Amino acid sequence: MEAQRCSFSLRGALSVLFLTVLLERGAAGMPPFYHMKQLCKFCDVELSSCSGTGTCMSNCTITSICVDSSEVCVAIWRKNETGFSIETLCHNPSNPLYGVMLDDYNSSTCVMKEKNTTSGMAHFCSCTDEEECNDALFFSPIVDPTPDDPLVSVILVSLLPLLVMGIVVVGMFYWYRAYRQRMLNQEWESSIKKRKPKAGGLDCSDACAIMMDDDRSDSSSTHANSLNHNTEPLPIELDLLVGKGRFAQVYKAKLKQTTSDQFETVAVKIFPDEEYASWKNEKDIFSNTDLRHENILHFLTAEERKVEKQYWLITAFHSRGNLQEHLTRNVISWEELQVLGSSLARGVAHLHSDRLPCGRPKVAIVHRDLKSSNILVKNDLTCCLCDFGLGLRLDSSLSVDDLANSGQVGTARYMAPEVLEARLNLENIESFKQTDIYSMALVLWEMTSRCEAIGEVKDYEPAYGSKVREHPCVESMKDNVLRDRGRPEILDTWLRHQGVAVICATIMECWDHDPEARLTAHCVAERISELEDEMDKLSSRSSSAEKIPEELKIPTEVEIPEEMVKITEIQDIIAVDCSVSDEK
Repeated sequence: MEAQRCSFSLRGALSVLFLTVLLERGAAGMPPFYHMKQLCKFCDVELSSCSGTGTCMSNCTITSICVDSSEVCVAIWRKNETGFSIETLCHNPSNPLYGVMLDDYNSSTCVMKEKNTTSGMAHFCSCTDEEECNDALFFSPIVDPTPDDPLVSVILVSLLPLLVMGIVVVGMFYWYRAYRQRMLNQEWESSIKKRKPKAGGLDCSDACAIMMDDDRSDSSSTHANSLNHNTEPLPIELDLLVGKGRFAQVYKAKLKQTTSDQFETVAVKIFPDEEYASWKNEKDIFSNTDLRHENILHFLTAEERKVEKQYWLITAFHSRGNLQEHLTRNVISWEELQVLGSSLARGVAHLHSDRLPCGRPKVAIVHRDLKSSNILVKNDLTCCLCDFGLGLRLDSSLSVDDLANSGQVGTARYMAPEVLEARLNLENIESFKQTDIYSMALVLWEMTSRCEAIGEVKDYEPAYGSKVREHPCVESMKDNVLRDRGRPEILDTWLRHQGVAVICATIMECWDHDPEARLTAHCVAERISELEDEMDKLSSRSSSAEKIPEELKIPTEVEIPEEMVKITEIQDIIAVDCSVSDEK
């Protein structure tokens, strides 16, 4: 018995040794005598806690060697009404399984893919080369789409036509606006076609014709608003120094004609080399053809005099000089006050307007240094604005930072309260226009102070007169304007004249401490124009029997009293319709 047991033991040992040799030969790359079969998890359909997302285990406890060497490991995950189930098995991929052909069995990992089986939707994975590779199951992040997804798709598809229609409508709207703007521009260009300069530059004989009559505004803008690009500068002979400012000097000069020995008188503003920025700013403002207006200085051309290291602006010449000089030399009549004041307001209104009289848009401009020495008097006693060195184009592209960087500029005597204390509302470009209105009010006061209609007329004094020194600083003006809320004095005797009373009330509304309460330049121009009409009507009637008409809102029972009339009463009785915002 012992001999038989030893024989079985020896035989078993030899069998183990033989198998070991076979395995080692196969592992060493030699053709094995026997092909190993796949080792897989093999369980019937079992309930599972695997939810179909991420990675989970089959939890199958049975491991089996596949019967056929061509079989691979397979796992099937199903979702039903009661929960989830997993089935693991061996299967030959060349045969269908539940009506599904396996196509990813060469992988060493079991990655689940949704398939349509004979019994419904299920997730399959198949793998090989790794033992029990169908134990670890890998799902894509989203297996079961939410019920809302189809609804969202339907909504998006439904909205697509509306979206396309909206884009088409918006596109057609903008195309129409661009087309309309282009047509307006063409009409405008055709209307001024005859007044355009020749392509070869500014002809000298044409330039002379421009300055023939400094009071005919249309003729003096024929070749305006351009830079002289000729190789040779215009034949200009400087004659007399007539003005000197912070940035430049102004000369009376002779512009010679090329066809004869005659010449025309022009004004030449000369900037030194270091004031190039001021010259360029003023040139750029003048170069806008939309600036042309009878109450704005007529611009001829600009030149860079590189030899002299100077920059020139050539404009119309007005022999009466600036308003400050005119008021110093002359006492003006009531009629002259109306003409000067009305033309000043019209010039500022055109500057501030964002539309031309024809309706075409233009860029509004603020002067920012409005004062009597920057206003010229023409031969017909109308005003025209000049000196745009500190002017600012209120372009819509300007940001708040751009406006903030424009700085505290102007002449301290004529600075508005909000400029003095640097509290301009940069969010609203109208606030820049309101500073010009304040300055214009001071100029209107200077005009009125030299009008014979006020009674006793004193020597000319600029606004605030002797209250401040000749060239006051910002701090000095702060004390007068901000701390003391002071304004130039309006005597009660001025108000005995009905027209002057209206002018004074207008002045007070324009220099109001609150910028929003100030009138617009357009409103001031309309008020003075209406005043002229009403005063003309009164002058044709009997002064003893007639009163101010109802339209002017001055009480009809009042004849101008001998006693003092209070300014506050005048303000209450003036009610000419004006919009505070700049319309039209």
